[in-house]
Parts: sequence; C-alpha cells; structure tokens
Amino acid sequence: MSGQKRFRKVAVLKGGPSSEREVSLRSGAAVAQALRERGYEVAEVEVGTDGSFSVPAGTEVAFVAMHGQFGEDGTIQALLRQQGIPHTGSSPEASARAFDKSRSKPVLAAAGIPTPAFEFLRKGQARTLPLPVVVKPVRQGSSVGMSRVFREEDWSAALDAALGYDEIALVEEFIPGQELTVGVVGDVVLPVVEIITADGNFDYEQKYTPGKSTHKIPAEIPAATARACQQAALAVFRALGCAGMGRVDIRLRSDGRFFVLELNNIPGMTEVSLLPDAARAHGWSFPELCERILNMV
Repeated sequence: MSGQKRFRKVAVLKGGPSSEREVSLRSGAAVAQALRERGYEVAEVEVGTDGSFSVPAGTEVAFVAMHGQFGEDGTIQALLRQQGIPHTGSSPEASARAFDKSRSKPVLAAAGIPTPAFEFLRKGQARTLPLPVVVKPVRQGSSVGMSRVFREEDWSAALDAALGYDEIALVEEFIPGQELTVGVVGDVVLPVVEIITADGNFDYEQKYTPGKSTHKIPAEIPAATARACQQAALAVFRALGCAGMGRVDIRLRSDGRFFVLELNNIPGMTEVSLLPDAARAHGWSFPELCERILNMV
C-alpha cells in the first residue's frame, strides 16, 4: 500500500478555541494513531484556545480533526490555504455555509430537501412557530446551547441559552420520532445509523459519554426509507458544496416522513463516534476510513 500513498508527512490538527475542544483532542489523537498504523509520518498539532498553531516544516497535508467554531466554520481551512497547506474536508466557503444554520437551512429548503419548519430570531424578536420547538445557536455543534421546548413557560430561558452563544438563534419545529444519521465519504453513502438514548434526547452528554447512547447499524427502518435517507444525505452534501466527509442528521416520524436537520462537515472521530461506526458496518476499518478521507484532498 505504501507505494500508493499520495502524502507521507501529515499534520493532524486538533483542539482549538471552540466549546468542542475536548472532543476534538480525542478525535485528533485517534486519527493520528490510525494514520500512523497506515504508515504515515504524523505530527499532532494542538491548536491553542486562542487559535494559534504551528505546522511543522515539510508537512504535505493537514488532516483537520477540529469541531465547532474555528474548525468547522472555514476559519482553519482559510488559514491553512494562506500557508499553502492542502487540507482534508470541505473548502473554507463550503465549511462556513454548512456550519452556519442561517445559511445552510435556506439552501436545504431551496434544494427541495425536507427540513422542519424554521425561523431565525434575534434578541427581542417574537417566535411565530407553535410549540413544541427546538432552539439552538446558528453557529455551534454537538448540541451546545440547544433546548427542546414543550411548554410556553420554558421558552424564554431556552431562547436566552441559545442567544448566549450567538446573536441569532434557529428555532425549528420539533419532529418526534427516530434519530437517524447518515455519513458521506466522497461519493460513498454509508449505512443509516439509528441513535438510541434513554430519553430520546441526543445531547452533548449522550453524544460523548460511552454507554449513554447506542448506535443501531443498519437502522431498523424499511429499506425504501433507508435508501431515501441516503439519497437525501448525498443531496445535502452536494447542495452545500461539501467535500471529503460529512454526516447528515435526520429525524424520522412514525408516519414514515423524514426531515433533515443539518450536516456536520467534520463529524466526531472518537471511539464512540457515529461516522467510524457506520464505516465499520460498511466494511472499512477506522484506519482505512482516515486514509480514504486523506486521499480525497
């Protein structure tokens, strides 16, 4: 295999200033170990909480394993391009478009991709959608600042929580049903994963604590529904102009209708993460998944 490698010296970027720093450090360490197993010369570059970083001389490519702001919003990608360093994943422009829900949601709606009814609110603006709703900051990941609101008396605190992270909040119709996610790696769509949690709320704690949630792969849904979800995931990936990898979150109602929530353009790469689990079900080991993402640069 070594003769086919496009790159030899790889810098894995992890950490950064976002609220998902700890998860990113774990993702980066796992990716670095996997690439070393495949025979790459790997430097782990920890991006500071102030966004500072230094890539070693001779680095041929950067594997970006950063989540949330600075990592997924196009910032680090633009900085790497200024230094002439190729990087995994989407372009700065596509990253920014996918990460900012005030930009990505209209793209989904315009492309005819089913997504929950939504609106954007700033401080002092009134909600027009009926309860129940989900409210979240437009530029955060990993469910940071997200609330589900079922009672009117809980609304203002939930909106304040979201606006504590961003000046704009996304408010969308709450879709009851199954939590699904679909990974995309290049042109390959991975099996549909169902996420099962005790209370049906896949929040930050459930995402990153082993044993808090389980992944059912493939999801126990009709084959035609699974195909439709996979087609929608690829359509989202392409509509947003993404590259390399992505993971599309979907809710499936009991009547069989599904709704795309969002695309994560640098999904988690930890031992409990969804994309690696789906890749294993597809027949790719974790090191193979990392190498495939690297070779798409």
